[in-house]
Amino acid sequence: MNQNVQPHSGAWVSFTYASFFAAAAMVGAGILFLPLDWWAKGYLAMGCVMLVQSCITMTKTVRDMHEASKLVNRIEDARTERLLMDVGKPAL
Repeated sequence: MNQNVQPHSGAWVSFTYASFFAAAAMVGAGILFLPLDWWAKGYLAMGCVMLVQSCITMTKTVRDMHEASKLVNRIEDARTERLLMDVGKPAL
C-alpha cells in the first residue's frame, strides 16, 4: 500500500484562511452598504452565514465519506492479501 500524502504548506493554509476572511468581509461590507432596510440586510446576512455553514458541513461530509472508503479499501486489501497468503501455503 502506497501512501504519498503530503501535508499542505503553511503558506497555502495561510492563503486559504486569508481568502476566506477577505471574502467574508467583502460580502459583509456589501450587505452593510446595500440601500435596504435593516431587516432585509439581516435576512441576507443570515442567508450568507447559513450558506457558509452548509458549505463547511458538505465539505466535511464528502471528505469523511472519502476517508471511510479508503479505510474500507485497506481492510479489503488486507483480507485479499491474507487469502492469497493462505492459498500459497502448502497443505500439511
